[in-house]
Amino acid sequence: MENSPGENQLLIGAHMSTEGGLFRAVDRGAQIGCTAIQLFTRNPSQWFSPPLSEKEVTEFRDAVSRTKMASVVAHDSYLINLASPDAPLRNRSISAMLDELDRASALGIPLLVTHLGAHTGQGEENGLQTLVDSLDEVIDARPDAPVSVCLETTAGQGTSLGWAFEQIAWVLSKLSAPERFRTCFDTCHVFAAGYDLVTRDAYEKTWREFDNVVGIGYLAVMHLNDAKKELGSRVDRHAHIGKGEIGEGAFRRIMQDPELRGIPKILETPESETMHAINLSVLRELAARSS
Repeated sequence: MENSPGENQLLIGAHMSTEGGLFRAVDRGAQIGCTAIQLFTRNPSQWFSPPLSEKEVTEFRDAVSRTKMASVVAHDSYLINLASPDAPLRNRSISAMLDELDRASALGIPLLVTHLGAHTGQGEENGLQTLVDSLDEVIDARPDAPVSVCLETTAGQGTSLGWAFEQIAWVLSKLSAPERFRTCFDTCHVFAAGYDLVTRDAYEKTWREFDNVVGIGYLAVMHLNDAKKELGSRVDRHAHIGKGEIGEGAFRRIMQDPELRGIPKILETPESETMHAINLSVLRELAARSS
C-alpha cells in the first residue's frame, strides 16, 4: 500500500504513537513532515490484542492515501522471542508473530521489523537454530502474506542475538524462504555492538563489512539513532541525532549516501512528542549540507 515516492524524495520519518487509533500515527507523522513512519499495530507490551476491525483497516489505509505517506513500516511486539528454548514461550511468540503478519497484511504494510530474540542461556548457536526453526514455521503458515520480515541488528545486550553481522547472515542462509526476509540496520545498535561509524574511514569499513557479510541487497529499513554509550558498550540507549557518541558526521554521510537514498530511515529517538520534529529537521539539514 506504499505510495510511490518521487525519485528524489527523502524517505525519512519516525516511530509514531497510535494513541487514539492506528490511523493517528499516519496523521501525526504527516504533521511533522514524515515521508516514512513506523508503528506498532498492536500493544507491544501485551500478548493479546483484539482483532482489527474493518473500520480500523479502512481508516488506516485512507490516512496513508490521504497523506501520501510514501513508506510505512510495522515493528513487532517486544514480548516475542522466537529464539527461546522455552517451548510455551516460543509457541506463544510464533502465534504472536503470525498475528503481526496478519495485521500488517490487512493494513497494507509491506515491512515488519523484528528482533532476532535472545538465547537465554542455551548458547548463541542453539538460539540461532531455534530462531530459524521458528521463522520457518511462521512463513510456512503464511506462505502468501505480502509482508517482508526485516531482521534488525541489535546492540547485543544480555543474551540478545543479531549483534554480529555474521549472525544475521547465518540466519538468512539457513531459512527455507530467504526471499521473504530483509534486514533493518539500526545505527545505535551496530555502534553499541562494536561497528564504528564515526569517521569516514570507519563508516566505509562498516558498510563494506555489512555488504560483504549480509549483503546490501537485503537492506530494507534503517533506524537512525545516535548512541548514549560508547563504541562496543553493548548497551542500547538511543540519543538525539548528533548529540551522542556517533556524532553528526555519520548521519550526514548516511543522508548523503546515494546507495542508501531509497531506504526508509526511521527515528526512534527519546522525547518523541517534542524531539521527533527537531531530529527530522536535523536530518534534512544534513542531507542538504555540503560534505
